[in-house]
Amino acid sequence: METRTVMRREQEEQSSQMSHSMQLSSQIKKKTFTSRDEEASYSDFYPIIPGDLMSAKEILNMDNIPRHRTWEILKDTLAADEEYHRDKWTLFGNELEKVEIDVIRNQHVLRTRVDTMTLRKQAEKKASAHMKYLERLSQKAPDFSIPLRAHTVWEGMTVKLSCTVQGCPPPKVTWYKDGQPLRISDQPWNYSLQQRFGLNTLEIRRCSPDDAGEYKVVVKSPLGEAMTFGTLVVNSYQGALAGSEHSQTPALNLEPEAQFDTIFPPTWVKEGNDLTLQCTFTSALLPFQQDVSWFRDGIQLHQASTVDIKTVDNKASITLRAAHKEHEGVYTIRLRTRDENKEHSAFVYVSDASAVVLGGPASPLAVQVSDVNRDYIFLTWQPPSADGSTPVEGYYVEKCDVSKGAWVRCNVHMQKVCHYPVFGLKEGTLYQFRVRAVNKAGAGRPSKATEPVLTTDPLEHTRTMVVKVDRGRTITITKDDLEGQVKAPFPPTNVHACEVSDTYVVLSWTEPEPRGREPLTFYVERSLAGKSSWELASLDMTVNSPRFPVFDLVKGKQYCFRVRSINKYGVSDPSEPSEPISLGKPQAVPAPPHSVMAIIDTDTSALLQWQEPKDKDNILGYYLYYSEAGKQNWKTVNNKPIANNRFTVHGLKTREEYVFRVKSVSSAGNSNYSNETKPILVKSAIHVPSAPSAIALLLCTGSEMVLGWRAPARNGGDPVRGYYLDQREKGMETWREVNVKPAKDRQSKVCNLTAGHFYQFRVFAANLAGVGKPSEASDAFLCEKWTMPEPGCPFDLELREVRNNSLVLLWAAPLYEGRGPVTGYLLEISQGDESDSWTALNEKPINDTHYKVSGLQAGQTYRLRVSAVNEAGVGCASLPTEPVTAQTLPGTKNIEIGVDDDGFIFLGYEAAEINDESKFLWSKNYSEPIDSGRAQAETKTNRSLLTFTDPSEEDLGLYTVEMSDNPNLSSSYDFTAEDLERLKELSWQVRNPLIALKTSWQVEVSEKGDVRLWLQTESLSNNAELRLIFNDREISSTPRRKINFDKAKGLVEILFDQLSREDEGSYTAQLRDGRAKNQFTLVFVDQKFRQTLALADAKRHDHKRKSGPYFQDFLSWSVNEDCELIIKCKVTNTNKDTSLKWFKEGSVVTQAVYDQSSGVSTLTITQVTKKEAGSYRVVVSDRRGEDFSTLQLLDDEYDKLLQQLSKQCALSASPLKIESTAEGFKLYCSLKYYISYMKTSWYFKEKRIDQEARTKPGSSMQKVWIEICNPTENDKGKYTLEMFDGNETHKRYLDLSGQVFADALLEYQRLKQAAIAEKNRAKVTKGLPDVVAIREDKSLCLTCFIDGDPAPEVFWLRNDREIVDQNQFTITKEPKCSTITIHNVNMEDSGKYSIFVRNKFGSETVDVTISVYRHGEKPPPNAVEMS
Repeated sequence: METRTVMRREQEEQSSQMSHSMQLSSQIKKKTFTSRDEEASYSDFYPIIPGDLMSAKEILNMDNIPRHRTWEILKDTLAADEEYHRDKWTLFGNELEKVEIDVIRNQHVLRTRVDTMTLRKQAEKKASAHMKYLERLSQKAPDFSIPLRAHTVWEGMTVKLSCTVQGCPPPKVTWYKDGQPLRISDQPWNYSLQQRFGLNTLEIRRCSPDDAGEYKVVVKSPLGEAMTFGTLVVNSYQGALAGSEHSQTPALNLEPEAQFDTIFPPTWVKEGNDLTLQCTFTSALLPFQQDVSWFRDGIQLHQASTVDIKTVDNKASITLRAAHKEHEGVYTIRLRTRDENKEHSAFVYVSDASAVVLGGPASPLAVQVSDVNRDYIFLTWQPPSADGSTPVEGYYVEKCDVSKGAWVRCNVHMQKVCHYPVFGLKEGTLYQFRVRAVNKAGAGRPSKATEPVLTTDPLEHTRTMVVKVDRGRTITITKDDLEGQVKAPFPPTNVHACEVSDTYVVLSWTEPEPRGREPLTFYVERSLAGKSSWELASLDMTVNSPRFPVFDLVKGKQYCFRVRSINKYGVSDPSEPSEPISLGKPQAVPAPPHSVMAIIDTDTSALLQWQEPKDKDNILGYYLYYSEAGKQNWKTVNNKPIANNRFTVHGLKTREEYVFRVKSVSSAGNSNYSNETKPILVKSAIHVPSAPSAIALLLCTGSEMVLGWRAPARNGGDPVRGYYLDQREKGMETWREVNVKPAKDRQSKVCNLTAGHFYQFRVFAANLAGVGKPSEASDAFLCEKWTMPEPGCPFDLELREVRNNSLVLLWAAPLYEGRGPVTGYLLEISQGDESDSWTALNEKPINDTHYKVSGLQAGQTYRLRVSAVNEAGVGCASLPTEPVTAQTLPGTKNIEIGVDDDGFIFLGYEAAEINDESKFLWSKNYSEPIDSGRAQAETKTNRSLLTFTDPSEEDLGLYTVEMSDNPNLSSSYDFTAEDLERLKELSWQVRNPLIALKTSWQVEVSEKGDVRLWLQTESLSNNAELRLIFNDREISSTPRRKINFDKAKGLVEILFDQLSREDEGSYTAQLRDGRAKNQFTLVFVDQKFRQTLALADAKRHDHKRKSGPYFQDFLSWSVNEDCELIIKCKVTNTNKDTSLKWFKEGSVVTQAVYDQSSGVSTLTITQVTKKEAGSYRVVVSDRRGEDFSTLQLLDDEYDKLLQQLSKQCALSASPLKIESTAEGFKLYCSLKYYISYMKTSWYFKEKRIDQEARTKPGSSMQKVWIEICNPTENDKGKYTLEMFDGNETHKRYLDLSGQVFADALLEYQRLKQAAIAEKNRAKVTKGLPDVVAIREDKSLCLTCFIDGDPAPEVFWLRNDREIVDQNQFTITKEPKCSTITIHNVNMEDSGKYSIFVRNKFGSETVDVTISVYRHGEKPPPNAVEMS
């Protein structure tokens, strides 16, 4: 309130009076009430503007200082108040009383509200504690609510072992069989394990006796473990199954429901373009299927302005207009059926649009707005996957007023991390925001703009309350109505930092309660922590919201903030200061993933897996990149971070090799790239084979049936390893397994059948991926012994070499021959897929089990079948083949025949498609294997050659080749006599024109120093001729140069007993053998000749040297673990007369040790210095000869020695230790010994320590240390000693923190105090000898120098008693010395004299013996004679 005096004055007097009254008002103590959980404060005053700043009048009169518009409001308000109160001065007393009553009433209300808030906080605290208690109560040790139970099943049946597990947290479940962990991967086709909602089920298909045993389930969690057991018994069949006929109810005639027909694959769309996904169905959708749902990443999509969903007849589609990176993900379409919901999913990739600037980055994504206030919002986003030509350096944030449509940048300086507070917005305005990434090339494309955001007060709804009254009526009460009497605002509360970055701090506070009806704004003030000088942090800004970002803080300093409320009535007191606030540390980018592994998936995709970093708390996801192996042309896979650690990469090229790498993504940016994966070849992974077909009855004996079938059309990428056969009687629904072990061939015998019964069969194919789907059930076969005279049907029909006009049919002979053996086969053909019109292909039976069908029409579809013939007639026809179209596949090639470069005849075939498992299968006449002795097959990439060793008439015939994994790729060639004759002639022509060279000219030097020049050709006949040309003249053998020519081996050689300079030149060998001829030249000159000559001389000398004692191992040096230099050599061929001597620079070395038994001599140098450098020479000799070895331990070799010695010294270094001294800490490391060649560096917290006043590195022969003087808490941390030996760096560490630092600091303080005490202790520095001799009647003067701080007390003693006689003794005491004089000494004065000095740090006593002698006597010999 204000204090004013009722007076009539002029305008100036009124202004002065108002200023004075406002100053007085700041000194009036405000009555306050304290809540029950608060302590009373003595700083609560109630001024309009606090007196510690200025009066409002003084502030308003400072016209020369820039002011905020709030000061103008205050000025107008005070002026209005001044005019208003000019007429009300006389009412001061009454108004004062009313105002005081209102203030007391408001204070009571405030106390009630504060108490209510306190009670609410206590209740919330108790509720939180209770929730935590309930959470702890919910934890439960693992247990089985439903345990395993025993099962007994028949062989071949499927059984499920189930148990229900409960526990919190969810326990880990492990299955065991007979005590051993159950490995599902060993038999994936037999075992299936499922876990869902605590129910654990193990499904065992086709049970066999091997599956019987005891099964155990063990569950474990941090709270304990539990287990349950169950026994499985498998009974074998002992006869046919007994069964009963089941009555069947006719099925309802339901209209067939629609199923998926064509589906959408993984799709790519460029950012900004439209995307359409479409599916078709097998028929029109039924009424209950009309509701087709679309999802993205599990979230349902609905019709919208940018999403168009259509479902018409048998087609459903979704269109996204202007796709953005946020739209990338897994798209799913869901179709309802009578039994279940069927889904199809595929990934949609959104690729980056073209860069705005060359080399610029891609656009950020996932821009989100939060914490919306009247003039403030908080923005977050995710970094882009593509940096451009250089890494992303930061981001620009842009805003757009929707009503204006112009984009304006918000931040002047680039924002390093992916979040930013936007301040200074207009209240009640719609805004949109977007972000651009920036690198050195410039700013990239903008992100997708956010949805329009309305800036408004988020707490506005809390200021309105609706009260329901009778008859459905309501009364709306606003806080403005209740708080209308509040004029001057109260201060805000709870000032704190809600967001801390390394470049800014966002302040948050709670608006005052009550706030009052008038609109509020705020002032933000700041001060350095610990200071009392406050300054405005919001100088030229209007703060409308309880949020304020501060950007201009200094790193490393702490600040306190406080806030004032402002309305038209005035400014509140400041709020309580915040806790000290400082800028945060820069947010570190995450670590990259590791263990990235690529796995083959399909022929256009690969599965990528990786291990997440250890610290993954702030990771938003991962970006993937790929490149063709060896090209380093990296491309992004995804533009939206992937949350999990596995992903299937689509769109790869078949049979191409790729490498992959991954980045972690966080708000601080992207990590470095992970290591590249190993190159992976894109191809299909194996899967189960398709179903077999065409089951035929091949033979029946009355109790047994032999069945055959057609191989699966697709083997799944892995050869079929076997087949399983099921049977059932006609009319029965239960299938019974026939064979437990898989059948290798495509036929199987079924035993123990009942004559007269009809049986049906089905077949499964299995490979490494598992068991495929079953075939269609066969026709019902009657079990009756065959007695017909005609043969049975051929089986296993296969098609090969399908071309536009021809194909080859293969089959197997029937198992039942009838009355006589099969004499031939008749073939029939039918045009069309299901035509019953059959046309004979051959009039007379053929004997082979293969036939080439010609004259077909390209593009037409055909089926074929075969019948066997014997003397009784034609048997039943085989099952027809699958329909085949007469068409030559693209890239199909036929077998070609020719002669290779070596003159060998070959057959060659090139496959259009091949993978790592593909093999070329060669055969003769479609069935006979190739004799490896007559022909060899060789495969190079996608081409195979069948090369004949020595072709003759035995090799004539029909040769065929096919691919092991794709028989459709096949071809044949009829090798005739005409081909043989023609190719043999060609082979002769290829082989004979030139004599083939096996080995070109070679130069060899023997151990004795002989030189051999030689070459070798193919084997030559006895008529072969040789001419040797040396430097253009023909040469022959001489005693010094011998020439040999081995025609059978094709070997030409020249032998030199002793090579000389005369032998330098070119050597040419001219060969002729019939029509074949060739010549080969050796240019034996220059460096090649000189090297050979030197080598021959050296070996000749070495051979001569080894006739006596010689060095087996020449001088060499090494450094052992004790850092000693070992110089060693080894001699051999010695005897007892052999001597060995060491020399260094010509001087004899006697320290060497020589072991004559082993021949090893060593010189050990325990400590290496510069004097060890030099030339070492060892001589071994006896009467047979002499040898020597030299080691030059100089220059580079000496540097290598120092490097190796440094390395060994560094390896001998102990861990870092700490020693406290009076000056501080001494960190040291002990070594065998230290040499200056090894460079040492000290680091503290990864920062190198340079020599300065507080840190002093040092070293000695066996120790390296660093002294830290006057240590403080700032010296805590990790210390590293790096020792560089010239090649490698060796490190030792010490973590100087915690108890280690505390103990060391305590010891340092103790030693420091002791050193201070020792330094300042009272002590005698010099002055007294041990014995003094003086003749009687003389005077003796003894002077001592003393030291100590404070100055010590001094006492002179005689025979340990203080001297007090002042007549005979004169004692002087000065600060640094003291003197005693003994006048007219006599014999009685002899004795021990002492000086005793002391101060608060200690004392010291020094003794002297005085010996008095008479006239004529000699002084003692050990005494100092005093004159």
